[in-house]
Parts: sequence; structure tokens; C-alpha cells
Amino acid sequence: MTHFLRGKQAGIQNDFSAGLASDLFMIDDIARYGINSQINALAYDPIQSLLAVGTKETQYGSGQICVFGHKRVEVRFELPRKASVQTLAFCSEKLICSDSKNQITVYDLEAEKILSKHLPPGTITATTTDPSLDWVFLGLQNGDVVVYDLDRASVAPLKIPCHWKERAPRSFNQPVLSIALHPRDIGSLLIGYSEGAVIYSFKQNKVTKTFELKGRQTAHLTQAVWHPTGTFILTVHSDGSFVTWDPKESKIVNRRNLQEPNLDRRGGLSSADEPNAPIAKITWCCKDNPDDTALLIAGGTPSSQPMKGLSFLELGPTPVYATSSWQVFSNHFENPKRQRLIPTPPQADVVDFVLIPRTSPYFAGAQDPVAIIVLLGSGELVTLSFPTGHLISPTNQLHQSLTFVHPFVVAIDYALVERGQWLSLLEDRMMGPLILKGGAEPSLRIKRTLDRNVVLTGHVDGTLRLWDTRHGNDQIEQEDCLQVDIARAVNRLEGVEISAMSLSSGSGELAVGLRTGEVCFYRWGRNPVKDGVEPPLQNYPGLQDIQHRSEPSLMQGLMPVALLERSSPVATLRTSDVGFIVAGFENGEIVVVDMRGPAVIFSMHISDLAKQNKRSSIGSMRRSGTSQSGARPEWATKIEFGVMNLEHDSYSSILFFVGTNHGHLATFKLFPQGNKFGVELAGTASLDDRIVAILPINAESGHSASATQAAVAGLRTGLQVNGVLLVVTETGARLFRPASAKGASKSWDQVLAYTANVTEVEGRFALVVIFGDNSARSFSIPGLKEIGASNLNQIFDPRKLSATRVMPSGEIFGWTGPSEIAQVNCWGAGRDLKKSQDKLYNVEMLPIPRPTISNMQWISGTQYMSPADLDLLIGGPGRAPSARQLEATRLEQQAQTRAGPSNQPEAEGWGEYMQRQLNERTEKLNIMGDSMDSVQKNSEGWTKDVNKFISQTKRKAVLGGLSSKFGL
Repeated sequence: MTHFLRGKQAGIQNDFSAGLASDLFMIDDIARYGINSQINALAYDPIQSLLAVGTKETQYGSGQICVFGHKRVEVRFELPRKASVQTLAFCSEKLICSDSKNQITVYDLEAEKILSKHLPPGTITATTTDPSLDWVFLGLQNGDVVVYDLDRASVAPLKIPCHWKERAPRSFNQPVLSIALHPRDIGSLLIGYSEGAVIYSFKQNKVTKTFELKGRQTAHLTQAVWHPTGTFILTVHSDGSFVTWDPKESKIVNRRNLQEPNLDRRGGLSSADEPNAPIAKITWCCKDNPDDTALLIAGGTPSSQPMKGLSFLELGPTPVYATSSWQVFSNHFENPKRQRLIPTPPQADVVDFVLIPRTSPYFAGAQDPVAIIVLLGSGELVTLSFPTGHLISPTNQLHQSLTFVHPFVVAIDYALVERGQWLSLLEDRMMGPLILKGGAEPSLRIKRTLDRNVVLTGHVDGTLRLWDTRHGNDQIEQEDCLQVDIARAVNRLEGVEISAMSLSSGSGELAVGLRTGEVCFYRWGRNPVKDGVEPPLQNYPGLQDIQHRSEPSLMQGLMPVALLERSSPVATLRTSDVGFIVAGFENGEIVVVDMRGPAVIFSMHISDLAKQNKRSSIGSMRRSGTSQSGARPEWATKIEFGVMNLEHDSYSSILFFVGTNHGHLATFKLFPQGNKFGVELAGTASLDDRIVAILPINAESGHSASATQAAVAGLRTGLQVNGVLLVVTETGARLFRPASAKGASKSWDQVLAYTANVTEVEGRFALVVIFGDNSARSFSIPGLKEIGASNLNQIFDPRKLSATRVMPSGEIFGWTGPSEIAQVNCWGAGRDLKKSQDKLYNVEMLPIPRPTISNMQWISGTQYMSPADLDLLIGGPGRAPSARQLEATRLEQQAQTRAGPSNQPEAEGWGEYMQRQLNERTEKLNIMGDSMDSVQKNSEGWTKDVNKFISQTKRKAVLGGLSSKFGL
């Protein structure tokens, strides 16, 4: 009976929630956007053009692996048990992960599932693999190296013991800190221990070279890498220095740090030298020509240096080893062609980075890179161009989930935008080549009748991004992300903290408020700055013209129009579909802007409401708010536009409602005043507590009575909207006719409400409220009787419920952690989060052949080992061919079939293979010898011809002189 009386008290005759039962109010988990925890590992596959990130285990959940492709392609892999991802590596169609629980997990990118798991006999301290191999080399804490067979999901027979213990038996612990395969000769493995490095030969099954600092130069080794051609090796040490070695002579070529070369000549660093930060990572990268190299270094700068970043040492073309002296080599590393610091955001060190090469996965993934993705100690990502170091915006380059940490999100809001309006918002922005191109999205149905849920994220650097989400399992028609540069609009780089945002659903207008008091207004259009010529400044009453501050790279998009400056932080914003924007500030000020000017048309302070309104309701407002106002200031918390009849009017008006943190609600009327609009206070009402939602409802149909363009246009023809307000506070809800009618009310039971909205399901309407106990409850309209309740504890972070939003479509968005949001549907069937249907692996993108040794090295007798040879040595003669080998053999046979019959024998043993190699080398040597003899003969003949020509010339010159002397 109570809920029936509420409808009568509010003036609503119909039950808009008829037929809605509790079994319909169930949560469907739809999607996740963002990164669930702090990023700890990165990997990139240039063949498939995929990026993988791994996260740490935190209070928000276990570590996770996210693999991203082009546009919205994303697949998430869970770890077998709670742990942190330590390292990631792509290997053909597999992704290899090592975690903090010392487990190796192999994922199949094609089937998108776990292939195998392995717990090695010791703590993993280093890993490496190669796209051409089926093996993962695992360096252990005890100094051993074991090999895991990816194809057989088992440990290989080969085990490399700790060779450093043989060199230094008294060494207590020599963990493997670095493993690297030779970039050209796969038969050589560079192993780094804490006291030095060795080169292990698979062919000879022994250590062939050792690299150790001696005397005063001693410093613990942290990393060892190859030169891209294997001509030199580089060892990195704990004192911030790095040493270049000649692997043939085991001799130091040069030892230096970022400030000083030739440390080896003065015996290393002394106690008087300024300490350097440790080097987190070093990569020896190269251009398309592997001999043209550079060093990219994270860390190693002086500890007192405030600027953080990556150090770039461009070495240039490597001197020819066979014809250059030691001094030439030393000068090459002593005097790089260019050395500079690539800056990264301050207050955070670079802990890792991954290069984005054009095509090749070899040369440690560092051949001809075009970009760098940098991981900071804070967990944020930064994308830079290579080698210039210019910042690359992740907008439409990386997946939307990665933008949550690129940089961190400080403010978030959501908007329901008309489908046609959203599809028309297509940015025309200059962009570089795409970084991620892999993967494929499934073909889903398109929901053409639904408006779009648009997410607005404000970031630390003052960037605002807008993008569409799915309605369950539908196809996203507009996958691109819109970007707005707020820092450029306010003309500064520091102190740009976004506090409020609002996007119009039908007019393409945007308002963004800052903690420093500015409000930036944007409108969709073309860039007014053409060929560097700025438009003339306009006189906007109460506003500053900022049209000239548009982004040069943006041809069409959301363009800055005007700037409102105040001294108090912006608390709330609301844009309408009919050109009006209302801003509320924390000092209690309210400002109304008409975007048709644009111009400020109204401004007042909430404390002035009692002075301007002479009605009796003001007295009650003053009495109820006196004690609260004296204790704390009052400001607007919610603003909403509507079109409806006021309680004593016989016509409908454009209204906006302002709710405060003290529970006061003010109704304002917008009316034509000559060629502009005026604003007047229509009345006030006092509610129980902080207002969290203001919902205008059509009392006859149940639909929203918001100020749409169609509703405002209908006012010219005498349209009347019989409307009511449903206002939700922290402690209850009230349904009444504005401005100050009593209506009906309901109180919540011992919990506070954080957000609410009216949702529509199958033509019926219900109020959905999010409460502080992390539950969602639905209530009927107008009776406010509870329909159902659902627990959200397993989804949303209870500490961030104030940022949760309920959309009219029934979707609920909220934070699950510091950098991840969840999307659920409250009118579902209780379904859990579905596995992604995106496809990652493209079988048509075949791996490219691994680089080999040069012709001169092969001719001179270098024992080249192919991947097939290494498979035989590691797996033993009894190991059957792997799936990769069988596929390679099948493709080779197909190629031979298309090429015609071959004279090669069907089978070839190891001895026959070595004999054929020797014969081929002898033949090559003979061919070279014949060629050299031919060159010598040709050179001798050319010399004789030149000598004969010179003799004839001299003779003619002498005879010519004598003839002229005698007058002949």
C-alpha cells in the first residue's frame, strides 16, 4: 500500500515498473578495460605485430598477461596460480612466461590456452629463447643452465653446468644473470655470471672464451649482450660501467660509463668518482645494416642528476674486424658519433623498455626499430619514437586498456551519446605508422537502435580521451578514440589536473574543468588555424577566446572555443544538448554559459539563494542548512537539465536543477530575453543529505524528461511535458514535482547511496542505486519498492564506489583497481565474464629465416650450426621432429615439388652432411682461387697496357719538341 500511495503523492498514475521481478535483476559481467595491476614485463612480436604486458600480484588479484593487437584486439591470459609475471617472450605461435613462483608457463597464441607448465629444479634467474627454436634456456640460481622443450613439454637431456665454479672453485654462489644466443651463429651461447661471462659452444660442448675484470676494475656483472653481428660482446656492471670485449681474444677493447670513456686505462672507478645509478637494461640495437649500431641504456646516469630518461649512444658503422687495429676499435667505442639523453617523465626511473622493430624478431629484437615502449618504476608506460625520442600519443596506436597507464587516469566519467551523433565524430588527425597491426576481431551483430556508452578518461598529463564501449556482445562501429589536449588549451604543461568532465549527447560539445579553476569549452569542427595563420581573437563576454590553441596535427575534431577562469576547483559540470553548460565550483559558485555566443549569462553563489528567493521554502532551506553551512562550505554536487511544467505553471520551460552536498535542490528557469537567454531562480527544496542523482521523468510515459533538442524545439509549438523529479541522496530518495512540492520519499536502510539512475528494460523503467555495501538494488517507479538486489563485491573496488556510474541502458561502470574498470549489465542472467573471441595468431604470417654467418666466415672455416643441428645436439638423436620442423619440411617439399624434380638424395646422415659442407667449402675456395688468379692476370695485362701508353705519349712529346725546335 505504501508504494501505491507514493505514486499518488508524486502525481504519477501509472506503474512504470509493472512486470519487473527480482529474477530479472541479475549481473552479467561484460568486459574489463585497463590494466588490473602494476605492469612488470613487456614483450613484442614483430612478425605477428602483437604486444604483451604482464602484471604483478597485488591485493587486487593475481598477475595477468594481456596481449594486444590492432584497434580493439585483446586477449587476457590468467596464470595457473597467484603470482607475478617476471618475464615474457614470444616464440613463433607460443608465449613463454616465467613468474614469481618460479614456474614456466607456455601459452598457445593460436588456440589461446595454456599448453604446458614446468617447475625447474631451482630458482630461475635468467631466460632466453629464439623464434627459430623449440627450446627455452633457463638460467638457475645455482649457475646451471637447463633447456625446456616447448614441443614435448619436457626438460631436454642437455644440461650446461656452472662453468664458473670450475674457474673459481671457492665461489660460493654464481647465479646465471644473463643468457644470450649468438645473433648469427646459433651454436654459441653467452652466459653471464656475477663475476664474469663465458661463451659456451654447443658444437664443442665446452666453454671456449672467458671474460673477467681483474684487479681494481672488479665490479659485479649484471648483463651480457652480443654485438648485432657477434663481432663484440658487452658486459654491464654494478658500478654503472659497461665493457666492450673482443670475443676472439677475450680482451678488453674499451671500458666506459656514460660520462667517461677508457676507464680500463686508469684501473676503473675510484672512490672519488661520483656514483652512478645502476644500469637497468642495455640493448645493442642496429639499423637495417647490422653493422651500423647504437646503444640504448636505461639507467647509468649520475645519482645527482635530476632528469631521468634513456641514454642513446650512436656508434655508427662498425670497423671491419679483419682490417682494423685495436686503436680503431677503441676509438670507435670511446667517441660515439652522437650521445644524448632521451627524457622521460620526471620522478620515475626507467625499469624496462621494449623496442618495436619493423620486421625482424632477431638481433635481440633490436634491428631497425621505429619506436620504444618504456616502462617506468611507477608502472606507467611511455611511447617514444626511435631514435629521435619524440613522444608518441597512444591514442589509436595502442589499445584503450593501455591508455589507462599511459599515463595514469586521474578522472573518469561516462556519457550516453546518440548513435548517429557518435558515428559522426570522426577525427582527422595526422598519425605515424601503426605500432600494432596483428590480430583480428570477430564479426558480431550491430545494435543500430541503441545509444552509445562513451567513456571519458582524464590523464595526469592533461590529456582527455573519449571512446565507445560494447553493449554486451555487439560490434563497435566507431572503434577510434578521440583525444583532447587540455594542457595546450590552458597554455601550460604543469598543474593540469582534470577534476570534472561532461560531454553532450547530441550537440558535440564538451566541457572540461580543472582543479586550478579553469573550464575549457570544446565544439566539434575544423581546425581554425590554417597554414599557421591564427583566426582573429573574438570578444566573448566573461570568457577568453582560445580557438588559436588547437592542435596542429588535428584537422577535424573537438576544437577549443573558450576558457572560463575562476580561482576555485571545479566540482561538477553539465552540458546540455541545446547549447547551455553549467559549471559548479567548490567555493559554491555556479556559472551558466551559453555556447551560442559563447558568453557567460548567469553567475551566483549558493549562499545567495536565500537572499534571492522570497518563498517560504527558502526559510526552511536556511533553517536546515544553517548548522551545516557553518561547519563546512556548500557546493554543487549534481546538475541536470530538463523540460517540464513547474508546479504552478501551465506551460513547459527549459530548466536546470542544482543539487548540493548539504541536500539542497535549486530549480532554475532558462527563458528568451531578446537575442539571448536569461536565467531566474524558480524555487528550492530541502532534502536529507548529499544529492547523488537528479533524474527528470515524464510522469505520463516514464521516459526521461531531459532537455533534448526535440523537446526544446517542441516548446515553440506549445509542447507541454508533465514531469516530475526523482532526486536520490545518500540516505534516501524523493519523487516530487519541481520546484518545491512535497511529493513522496523513501529512506535507505543503514547504508549510503553513491550513485543512481533510471534504467529501461523492455519498455519498463526502474531506479537502480549503488550502495556503500557494494550492492546494486533496483526500485520500482513510482512506488520505490525494492525489486531485487545483487552483490558486486567480486567486481568493483569498494573504496571507489563514488566513481561508479549507472547508465540508462542498465550498464554499470566502476573501478576494479587503480587502473582497471569493469562493465556489467544489471538486467542480465547472472553470466560470468566471457573469454575474448578475438584472434591473435595469423598462420599466414610465416617466420623469417634466422640470420647466418657471413660468406667470408663460412669460407674461412667457421663451423656454422643450423637450428636443425642444434635440435639434434640438444634433443638427442632419439627425438622425433617437432611440429615446427614437420611444418618446415612440408613447406620445403611443396616448394621442391613446384620447382620440379631434384637430384638431392632423399636422406642425409650427419657424416654425409659434414662431408658435403667440406666439399662445398673446398669448391668455394677453388672458385675464389680461380677468381683471384683471373683478377691477377687481368691486373698484369692492364698494367702493361698503361706502361705502353705512357711510353708512347712520352716519345710523341719528345719528338714534337724537337720538330718545333728545328722548324719542321
